[in-house]
Amino acid sequence: MGDLFYTNPIMAIVVIILIIIFFALLFSMVPVRLWISARASGVRVSIAQLIGMRIRKVLPQKIVNPMIKATKAGLEVSINKLEAHLLAGGNVDRVVNALIAAQRAGIPLDFERASAIDLAGRDVLQAVQMSVNPKVIETPVISAVAKDGIELKAKARVTVRANIDRLVGGAGEETIIARVGEGIVTTVGSSNSHSDVLENPDNISQTVLNKGLDAGTAFEILSIDIADVDVGRNVGAQLQIDQAEADKKIAQAKAEERRAMAVAQEQENKAAVQGMRAKVIEAEAEVPLAMAEAFRSGKLGVMDYYNMQNVISDTQMRQTIAKGPENEKSDDQQR
Repeated sequence: MGDLFYTNPIMAIVVIILIIIFFALLFSMVPVRLWISARASGVRVSIAQLIGMRIRKVLPQKIVNPMIKATKAGLEVSINKLEAHLLAGGNVDRVVNALIAAQRAGIPLDFERASAIDLAGRDVLQAVQMSVNPKVIETPVISAVAKDGIELKAKARVTVRANIDRLVGGAGEETIIARVGEGIVTTVGSSNSHSDVLENPDNISQTVLNKGLDAGTAFEILSIDIADVDVGRNVGAQLQIDQAEADKKIAQAKAEERRAMAVAQEQENKAAVQGMRAKVIEAEAEVPLAMAEAFRSGKLGVMDYYNMQNVISDTQMRQTIAKGPENEKSDDQQR
């Protein structure tokens, strides 16, 4: 190199630049420190594999570091499986941590099942931890009515443990809460009195627990504990009050209908009376005309008219005498 530098300095500079570029590309494509750490940890990974990860746009750190943890924990995991899981969108580090936790807890879990759980969208590490340390799910306040019409408001705490075998395709916590709520409503509704529920709230727990509510879910129900039971409204009495109010409104509507019909009948009767009065007045108005026509035609004479008036006066006098003085006063008052 020294002779080349003296004989052809330009060529020497070009060679040095090429060497620098080569090492720059080498260190950019191959994480040497990561390769050294892997070799020192007993992980068999070649430089070609690391370069291949770079070409496939996979960060070597996300594969090598979990591989180091798995190797130190005594797990046999393939680099190719880890890389395939990462390319599929999984979380390699979480899967390896779950495998390590399951091994320490004595839970049978292999890489294929753990990766399937992770790809299904569930936190496999949290599931393993929940298998070791059960989780308590608290339900919202559930309202139920006993047969005596008294409302009870109950709140339950459900202790569940993750079921590794049913994590893929199993229902979640919402289903557990819904089923427990349904069981509480059914149990309280079948009780003859709300006092029976208040005296023995553990009957609700036993009845609901015996229904097998964890079927088809990703959990195993260990216990159901009634945390609180409060007395609510008297729904039966309220329903009776509402029914009475409805009957009252119906009766009022029928009474109003009858009153309207009576008013209409009264108006119709008044109209009929007024029509009859109009006919009487019309008939009375025709009497003088008839008498005048009789005078003109000679059918009625003056003496006949006076005789008729005398008869009418005589008839009125006799009626007055027959009534007496008290009847006369009443007739005057009526007039």
